[in-house]
Amino acid sequence: MSAPAAPLPEGQVDRTYKRLRWQVLVAATIGYSLFYVCRLGWNIVKKALMDGGVLSVEEVGLIGGGLFVTYAIGKFTNGFLADRSNIRRFMSVGLLVSGLINLALGFTTAFAAFMVMWTVNGWAQSMGAAPSVVSLSRWFGDKERSTYYGIWSESHYIGSGLTYLIVPALVTAAGWQWGLRGVGLVGILGALIVAVFLRDTPQSCGLPSIAEYQGDTETMKSQSGKSVGDLQKQVLKNPAIWTLAIASAFMYISRYAVESWGPTYLSGERGFSLESASLLMLVFTFSGLLGTFISGFLADKFFKHSCRVPAFLSGVLNVMSLLLFFFGPSNTVFVVFSLFLVGTAIGALVCYLGGMMAVEIAPKKASGAALGTVGLASYLATALNEVVSGQIIHVEKLADGTTSYDFTLAIWVWVGAALLSAVVTALIKVVAARQG
Repeated sequence: MSAPAAPLPEGQVDRTYKRLRWQVLVAATIGYSLFYVCRLGWNIVKKALMDGGVLSVEEVGLIGGGLFVTYAIGKFTNGFLADRSNIRRFMSVGLLVSGLINLALGFTTAFAAFMVMWTVNGWAQSMGAAPSVVSLSRWFGDKERSTYYGIWSESHYIGSGLTYLIVPALVTAAGWQWGLRGVGLVGILGALIVAVFLRDTPQSCGLPSIAEYQGDTETMKSQSGKSVGDLQKQVLKNPAIWTLAIASAFMYISRYAVESWGPTYLSGERGFSLESASLLMLVFTFSGLLGTFISGFLADKFFKHSCRVPAFLSGVLNVMSLLLFFFGPSNTVFVVFSLFLVGTAIGALVCYLGGMMAVEIAPKKASGAALGTVGLASYLATALNEVVSGQIIHVEKLADGTTSYDFTLAIWVWVGAALLSAVVTALIKVVAARQG
């Protein structure tokens, strides 16, 4: 964490706070969206790698699982570190390393190289979310944080949209190698943006803390006299946090069912071309933008800054929309409609279960630890899902040289996970009430 700077004159505090708050929000949003590009580009190139015989479906599953294992562990570890770190340096280094790894993978075809470097990329990727959320805790107060968290969460889908626009075009025009190389260059550019524009704490800029600035005496009182380490221990002992982590873990299985395997499912089993499948995934992306945007607004304006009820309702919508997506007709209009519903539900759930509720439950100085705990469970489940999906998705080379895909068993696993997520979400309030 940066050392405090000399306090600014009183007349400059309001103007500087307003300017830097928006600068931090925009830098964190752009930066984290480009973290996503450096991870989701793999979802586009992996079909080209399988169709070209470079990697098998089992190898693709192992590589994807390797990233999510280190990502899960890194989300947990780096969540705790981010509470104590200079978040500008922390986040920019992670994005730089991720960009360099993508760039390097564009020059190899070896399974071992993909396995090792993509696993390391998981750790670099885990250096994005925690500093972003910590920045929101440091720069935005309790009564407004859900709204701004919803704005920042647009980064998930801005990154997805950029991926589905840029990477398929590169792969189609120049091959999968340039898909990865292009992603790498985008990541390096993003690291520069974060390094220049993100700020660490208000105090490091000569400003009072957000609690002091907004007169939040309750927050100041609850955290006075407690070290960051003590508050982080509270997070680990909080059963409501762990219940939330389980709900998020099941939700992430259903999320990456669509986000990771969606392009392959649409092009492999439903008969769309890779380009058409990628364009359809943009519906998921843009409806996710809608879901994330309205999630914070709904919590702040209609549910008294609480996320529990809208999170449960979003979970029910997720189950219903996945059933429509996987079992509805293959005509383009219906696929677009079902993907719109899936994206809206997942967008809201990523906000609620993936972070906003953790910040709501945990002490603000330990928001990174809370996010890391939820992230650990979420991405361990995602890693397991990647490996298992690679085993239960049936892929067969046909006599005419085409490839046949069967997702039946995987689909039931994914829908079941969405249902369990909704059930566990309903229990969070009960667990929190008993603790209280």
